[in-house]
Amino acid sequence: MSVHELKRPPLADTAEWRVELPKALEQLRHWAQISPLQPALRHKRHGQWFVWRWIDVLRDVERLADGLRQQGFIEDSRLALSGAFEPNLLLLALAAQHIGGQLLTLPDNLDPETLHKILWRSSPTHAFVQGRQTQQRWLHQGQSLLSFNDLIGPVDTPQRLNRWSKNPQLWSEEGTQWQAGLTVLLEQWLTSGHSLAFPESPGSASRDRREVAPSGLLLSAERLQLLAAEIESRLAPHDTWRRRLCDWAIAHPEKGLQRLIKNRVRRLLGFHNLHFIWQATRSPDAQPQPTWLTEFKRDIA
Repeated sequence: MSVHELKRPPLADTAEWRVELPKALEQLRHWAQISPLQPALRHKRHGQWFVWRWIDVLRDVERLADGLRQQGFIEDSRLALSGAFEPNLLLLALAAQHIGGQLLTLPDNLDPETLHKILWRSSPTHAFVQGRQTQQRWLHQGQSLLSFNDLIGPVDTPQRLNRWSKNPQLWSEEGTQWQAGLTVLLEQWLTSGHSLAFPESPGSASRDRREVAPSGLLLSAERLQLLAAEIESRLAPHDTWRRRLCDWAIAHPEKGLQRLIKNRVRRLLGFHNLHFIWQATRSPDAQPQPTWLTEFKRDIA
């Protein structure tokens, strides 16, 4: 036994990190049946956009479920997920649901001591972790990790995306640090049937968002503040004529010149197709929302 192997508690305490998705598989099968060839997921990898159709998602989930079973995953098992939200993580989450096991999401920025305590309390039987440093921290705690490629086996690579459709497009640039995030993403995605896109990395999120020009954003309270800071950094400094021009345009968008200026700024931010923002409840001490976000329809938790 490794000196770092965890002593498990008699009963796993998973309530704080558990994800409940009672209708997810039913909804996935629905979209795979009525819109099998429509885009379901998009992800940028190595500078290229790839797309999963609804039928691809369902097939991959079934393959992953078989792979999990071969790794001993059963109804009483607990799968812990940690890392950026992207197709592999979502597909594994749905595969665990397919089997009936329990699903947990843990932040990927935990220090070793906190990680040790959470793993001891939650006692995952299986884990999928992204990021080399995070993987090393988990392995150091005696937690074995799953390989996505080993689980899914030989499979066709996702299709490269040559052009974007005009259909509604959801966008997420979050990860498991947003505790309720996976539930929100799966509910919004599987309820609406809209395609859900992800950036290549956190560092490329702004650039990739401008390429996608999503119609809907799914945001945690923390990400909303980061987005506000990004908007502020892209606008001209306060008390300059350019900034006053931007503020004037957003305050009076009904006139031609103001509308033109506003649309140019929205395109710079990747908001030119944006219609709504889903956002988590903001904390009382949160900074005021930037003017450039207040005009969009909100769905607040």
